Amino acid sequence: MKPTSIEVARLAGVSRTTVSFVLNNVKKSGISDATRTKVLNAAAELGYEPNAAAQSLASGSSATIGLVLPDIQHLYVDAFLARVVASVSEESRAQNMKLLIESTDGEGSLNYRRLAKSGRVDGLIVVNPREGDYDELSEINRLFMPLVAFGSPSRSIATGYEFSTTGSNNFINAKLAVNHLIKLGHKKIAHIGFASSVFASVHSREKGWFSALEEAGLVQYAIKEFANLSADSGYQACQRLLQKKASFSAIFVGNDTVAFGVLKALFDHGLRVPENIAIVSYDDIPLARFAPVPLTTIRTFPEEHGQKSVAMLLEQLKGNVIATHHKIESQLVIRNSCGSGLKS
Repeated sequence: MKPTSIEVARLAGVSRTTVSFVLNNVKKSGISDATRTKVLNAAAELGYEPNAAAQSLASGSSATIGLVLPDIQHLYVDAFLARVVASVSEESRAQNMKLLIESTDGEGSLNYRRLAKSGRVDGLIVVNPREGDYDELSEINRLFMPLVAFGSPSRSIATGYEFSTTGSNNFINAKLAVNHLIKLGHKKIAHIGFASSVFASVHSREKGWFSALEEAGLVQYAIKEFANLSADSGYQACQRLLQKKASFSAIFVGNDTVAFGVLKALFDHGLRVPENIAIVSYDDIPLARFAPVPLTTIRTFPEEHGQKSVAMLLEQLKGNVIATHHKIESQLVIRNSCGSGLKS
């Protein structure tokens, strides 16, 4: 039989309530250091371990991080997102925190607020929020709990958001990718976003693409389509792009998973990469270098982002509430798909 709190109280010569207060680390309980030591020694002698659910109720802390995704179905198809979730999970466990994975599934800010008020989590990490979510997230952070958003809004962070953010600089990185194509001589550069432009990261990459064309005086050739995270949706988006009968010699694709579908659609139309159409994409997932034509892409270090988002949230839980906005430098990895003749 496992020892009980009653047995601990009897051995320590205190009440069961005192045992509960000590072992659940209840603040401002008025218990002396000597009494606390007696309870801890008695619990150690008996091998008593408090119930986790009771600890949460007594301490007011769930020791749980809530990881909120825009749609749980995205985990089935988005290789980058899976790596972020895995790294958040590993880092949470390393910090003795549990992880609760939720999704908004189209309900947006309603689910953020519901989870924040539920008492099940101590803080939130929100992945790929929509552009319209940021005001609500700022309000939740102010009223309910700490949070970190993974992926920055396309608007300047100086607009007054009170919560912390982490992620790559989608706007700058997209410009880096498109400018590489421009330097290779391409003037007509299409864009396929990896999801709907309601998502902040998608919209920021779209803006970076357009800004690069604008600075080069090439906006008259701008055409675009949007996928829905999967390779299949990339295939369909590329089909729609080709049906427009517009002329283009290169495509900036919003992520590598979608780019696999784009490659297949181009091949099915008798177009060769990079001889007929050059491609630069985003993320550098492990499969990118094994694509039929290895992908030139932006490397974004999702594991580091996941670890950093947990660290930033834990700092807030410790009382360090000043919002910080962390950017991890990305790299352009040049392979064959852009037609530069380099391999890596």
